[in-house]
Amino acid sequence: MITLEVCRNTKLTPTFSTITLGGPEVEHLKPTGFDQTARLFFPREGQDRLRMPTRSSEAWMAEVLLMPKSSRPWVRNFTIRRVRPELGEVDVEFALHGDTPASLWARNARPGDQAGIFDMGVTYQPPAHAEWQLLAGDESAVPAVLAILEDAPATLTGEVFLEVPSTEDFRKDITVPGGVHVHWLARNGTGAQPGTVALEAVKESDLRPGPFYTWVAGESGLATGLRRHLVRERGVPKADISFFGYWRQGRSSPG
Repeated sequence: MITLEVCRNTKLTPTFSTITLGGPEVEHLKPTGFDQTARLFFPREGQDRLRMPTRSSEAWMAEVLLMPKSSRPWVRNFTIRRVRPELGEVDVEFALHGDTPASLWARNARPGDQAGIFDMGVTYQPPAHAEWQLLAGDESAVPAVLAILEDAPATLTGEVFLEVPSTEDFRKDITVPGGVHVHWLARNGTGAQPGTVALEAVKESDLRPGPFYTWVAGESGLATGLRRHLVRERGVPKADISFFGYWRQGRSSPG
C-alpha cells in the first residue's frame, strides 16, 4: 500500500486523461510492464484527505468495508500506464465514463490531491507457442492494450482492435511494433453498446493463420462474446485466451 499525490492531470482526447502520481513511496512499486494492474484508492467527494487501509494482504478489503462511509475511500482497478522510478512518478490513464466516481475524480484531480496504489500484478501471459497475438478492448481497456504494445518486443506480430466513443479518441502518438496492425473503431454516436463494434469487427476479420494468443478486456459482453466466438467458430483452445470483463453495461460498481 503506497500513498501518492497528483502531480499532473493531462487531457489526451475527449475520453482519455492521464493522472500522473508521484512521491517518495513510488520506490516501493516494482514496475512489471504490460497490463500491470493496481487497486487505485481515491477520496470520495467531500473528504478532505485519503484514508488508506494498513493491511497489504486480502484483509485490506474487509478493513475498507468496515470504515464508515464518511471516511472510506473509493477503490477501483486501473492499469499502470507507465512508471518512472527515477522521477518518482506513475501514470494512470483514465477512460472518462459519464459520472462514475473514478471519472468525476479524474476530471477534478489537481496537484496535491492524494491517491493510493496497491499492486495486483499482470494478466497478459502469452504462451510460447503463439505465433501472433490478437488484442481487443473497448475504451476501458485501451490503456492496458497500449501499455502491452509499448512493452512488447519489436518482433511481435498481431492484430489489435480498439473501440472508442469517437474518432477524436483515435491515438496517433503510440508505440507499436512494426508487425502489429492497430484497427481503431468508433461508435460515433450510433448508440451501439460499448464492445459490440469491436466484437463484430473481429468476427468479420480474416485472421492470420497459425496458433495465436488472445487478450481481450472491456465490457463483459465483449470479453465473453469474443471468447465464445473464437472457441466455437474458429477452434481456438480456451487456454490460449485471456478474457476480462472490466465492467457491465447498466451495472455500477459497489461503493
